Amino acid sequence: QVQLVESGGGVVQAGGSLRLSCAASGRTLSVWAKGWFRQAPGKEREFVASIDATGGNTAYADSVRGRFTISRDNAQRTYLQMNSLKPEDTAIYYCNYGSPWGDVWGQGTQVTVSY
Repeated sequence: QVQLVESGGGVVQAGGSLRLSCAASGRTLSVWAKGWFRQAPGKEREFVASIDATGGNTAYADSVRGRFTISRDNAQRTYLQMNSLKPEDTAIYYCNYGSPWGDVWGQGTQVTVSY
């Protein structure tokens, strides 16, 4: 059907930046980017940011607002620019797409922010 692949994760010092990317493959004409989530060790997956179909409306979790920016270049690729990273941002980050068959998730990319 559709596969999502996240990239751009890594290890960065506090205060640094990373840019995550998510690319869809397969039946890409049937999917649309919805947002990003993250899951820290021992915690549940949580919402990070969302974007609408036009890219004109975005929403952010309080913990990342003003530091993270979600964007898209078309319905099949989305990005998460992360600035001023904090150790508490350490998590596996997942992109989330919608499809006629339901939500689609990538395998995740690890982001580690050191002190």
